[in-house]
Amino acid sequence: MLHAELTAAMQQAGIRRLCVIAGEAGWARQEAATWQAALPGDWLTVSDSDDFPQRVAPAALRTLLGREYQHAIFDARHGFHAEAFAALAGTLRAGSWLLLLTPDWNAWPAQPDRDSLRWADVDQPIATPHFIHHLQQHILLDAQVMLLRQHQTPRLPAPQPFAPWQCRAPEQQAQIVRQLCAMPPGVAVIIAPRGRGKSALAGMLARQTQSALVTAPAKAATDVLAQFAAEQFSFMAPDAILAQPQEAQPLAEWLIVDEAAAIPAPLLQQLVQRFPRVLLTTTVQGYEGTGRGFMLRFCATLPQVRYFPLDEPLRWSAQDPLEQWLSAALLFAEAEACEAPAQTTIFAATPAQHADALQAGYRLLASAHYRTSPLDLRRMLDAPGMHFWLAGQPQQVTGALWLVEEGGLDAALAQAVWAGLRRPRGNLVAQSLAAHAGFTEAATLRSLRISRIAVQAAQRQRGIGGALVATARQQAQGADYLSVSFGYTAALWQFWRACGFTLVRIGSQREASSGCYAAMAICALTPAGEALQQRAAQRLARDWPWLQKLIAVPLTLSSADHQSLSADDWPLLAAFAWAQRPYEASYPVLQRLAGVASPPLLCAILQQKQTLSEAARLAGVSGRKALMLRLRAEAADALIMLDAAAAQHWQQRLGTLQ
Repeated sequence: MLHAELTAAMQQAGIRRLCVIAGEAGWARQEAATWQAALPGDWLTVSDSDDFPQRVAPAALRTLLGREYQHAIFDARHGFHAEAFAALAGTLRAGSWLLLLTPDWNAWPAQPDRDSLRWADVDQPIATPHFIHHLQQHILLDAQVMLLRQHQTPRLPAPQPFAPWQCRAPEQQAQIVRQLCAMPPGVAVIIAPRGRGKSALAGMLARQTQSALVTAPAKAATDVLAQFAAEQFSFMAPDAILAQPQEAQPLAEWLIVDEAAAIPAPLLQQLVQRFPRVLLTTTVQGYEGTGRGFMLRFCATLPQVRYFPLDEPLRWSAQDPLEQWLSAALLFAEAEACEAPAQTTIFAATPAQHADALQAGYRLLASAHYRTSPLDLRRMLDAPGMHFWLAGQPQQVTGALWLVEEGGLDAALAQAVWAGLRRPRGNLVAQSLAAHAGFTEAATLRSLRISRIAVQAAQRQRGIGGALVATARQQAQGADYLSVSFGYTAALWQFWRACGFTLVRIGSQREASSGCYAAMAICALTPAGEALQQRAAQRLARDWPWLQKLIAVPLTLSSADHQSLSADDWPLLAAFAWAQRPYEASYPVLQRLAGVASPPLLCAILQQKQTLSEAARLAGVSGRKALMLRLRAEAADALIMLDAAAAQHWQQRLGTLQ
């Protein structure tokens, strides 16, 4: 009866609530069944457990986004998938309960969490005490959360007078659409939390203007927009728009870009220039990461930008307890601007000793990096091998730097990585320098990779970022080098070079997230690190005349090394011929091989500039995999022809790694 009374009052107030059910697995399951029997509803259940026959796996929840449900169950008895939890909450309409099933309250922090396999680079699940204590603290502090603990008296939501709910979102949407329709040429920007109706508003605009083209990272994500646009919905992928010839007449009067922050900035810049009026929408405070920092930086470069606030929720009240709890517990609230202390202090932070400061650092990183999500919060608090440096004071954090331990692989595993045969968890730069640049020692040496760095917008250009890097460099005990992977821009490379880093690799494919080429740089800390740094920089400079044909980066790298085939090239060619070294990473050395051995298929691609698909068709093979087998065999034959004894040595050596 109590369930029904509370739910009826929630429906009238337009609110949703969280109920935590903590206890033994069977007891928690039975409590959930009692709720299901007492309250009619959808009871969408997210779980990996067989005792919920009708369930959705956490990883599959995205397929249900955009739909609405009445009541849901999130099973965290064996692991807590934070992004799925946040996404599930976003599907619930007013009057809904979200039941969170957890292990026994006191045992929960020490229980291994299966979700850690997804983000901690571990082979077995680990306990995640810092994140679980963080969740428990927010559960206990929020009087609107119902808490049912086995063998304890239930804690009911505290009585609180909520005014009857009147949804004002449609009025706000209609007002913004009217303003957009009357807007002179320029760019309009809507940045809002999930559940505010951005896509619906964009669809209304398309329907009213009758001259709008819609684009987005994926067409599947535009279902709601299409529903409101009706017969005026016209979609084209970003790259397809840019492939169109630039006519005097634009393709449409309006370009509507849904989830704009997920489109690489260079592409977005080109798209904006093609249309007289553009609407950019993006989500903040979502399970997938924040878009506000990226959008504000991007939009600051555009002329005639207008911002429209969209803050009224569509499916629940602005006073909704579930959204407020979720925002606090998963740190969706933005980093608050603060004045820099008179003297900037750099200090190390740990989850155990500086929980509040580290949370402020996380908010700062989230505001600066689009892809920062609750998964990163879990990794920060409990994954092994994480280190943090913060700038400012524990109560006033103005900068944050996140380091991840890499390397230290044994020699045999490092050789297998070098040959392209193994890809152990983690070790982003260390593995890439072994597998792509060809240096096994990059994986055996110990290193610290700078995963993220951010400084409050108002405090930039004051040397805080450089001071964070300098401190990390001075205090990197036991590491042979620092590393960083970043989307290459001239400004970013200037920053890292000023911090003492040397460029050692640039990928040949643009990153989907940034639209930039992935660059890697290292800063040596020991003689072994210095030797690696010198060799890697020399190899990049030697390969650059070939790589710059693939990589559109205005970079000058000079090398005194000749381009004829050398003993240094043999290991790399052998790893391509008799192992799985990638073709793109082997491109420069294959060019040098083609110059002396003239293997026909390789020459057709490398010298006659046939595309891979053309070469495959002419060679009579189907697909990239079959083509690569032919290219590897051709490279092997060329090496045998050049030096049969050396080829046999390398073939046998690589055979021992298989």
